[in-house]
Parts: sequence; structure tokens; C-alpha cells
Amino acid sequence: MLASLLAAATPAIAADVVRHKIPNSDFPIAAAVEIPAGKTLVFLSGVVPPVADTHAPKGSAQAYGDTKTQTVGVLTSIEKQLKGMGLSMGDVVKMQAFLVGDPTKGGKMDFSGFMAGYMQFFGTKAQPNLPSRSALQVAALAAPGFLVEIEVTAVRP
Repeated sequence: MLASLLAAATPAIAADVVRHKIPNSDFPIAAAVEIPAGKTLVFLSGVVPPVADTHAPKGSAQAYGDTKTQTVGVLTSIEKQLKGMGLSMGDVVKMQAFLVGDPTKGGKMDFSGFMAGYMQFFGTKAQPNLPSRSALQVAALAAPGFLVEIEVTAVRP
């Protein structure tokens, strides 16, 4: 009985998904991911950052934080949403990250800040599964303070 309770509490990760590494690289993304026939794909809509500082002016960049803070907030929200569906971050097979240029970085996207947040969720000992991923700089997102929006595709084990 304990084993069945633990199995229900811990999402299973699709073991037959093949994640191809980038040759001669330790960069924490997959070059490609193969999904076998018969698996269900789950597409999550883009997730934007939660308010990080309730004392900052509403809608300001300060309210949502820097790129790293926003990335962690977004990925935490995605993790929670996946968990509610019986999935985990280990089931994510594809990610698209939309990054706005940071005004404090001369209008360039803060890729290192994004990676610092991303690497808390992917390529860790606890969660080594890597998605294929694109990260792009966009002109703007839905609110002026948003620097990060991420959408993911997961596979149901």
C-alpha cells in the first residue's frame, strides 16, 4: 500500500523518451527529443512572472524583478501547474523562452540571468532531464515589467 501511495504522490517520468545530447557540449539543453508513438503531449500556454515585490509600483520592472527572479518565478509556476496535472519538470520535452531586453543591460536580453534561473530546474542531480529549447529576445510582452515568458510541452508517461 505504501508503494502505491508513493507512486501516486511522485509523478512518473516517461522512460522511453530519448533525449539527444549536444555533441561535445555540456550546455544544459537537449539537441533533440524523440517521443515514441502512443504518448500524450501536453502543451502549456505561456506563463509570465508573478509579482516579486508587492511594494514596488504596480506593473513596473521592479515589481517583477530581474530576469533571473522572473525566470525562477515562471518556472516555479510551471512546475506547480505540471504537478497539478500529475507531471513534473522531468516530463518537459520542449521549451520556448521569450526574453525582453533588460533596460539595465542596454536593452539586451539577460541570457546569463535566464540561465541562472533555468539551471535551478533543469540539468540538476534531482532533475537531470533536459528539454530541447529556444530562447529569443522579443520587443515586448503583455505587461511593461515582464522580461520573461515561457511556454513548455511535456509528455505524459
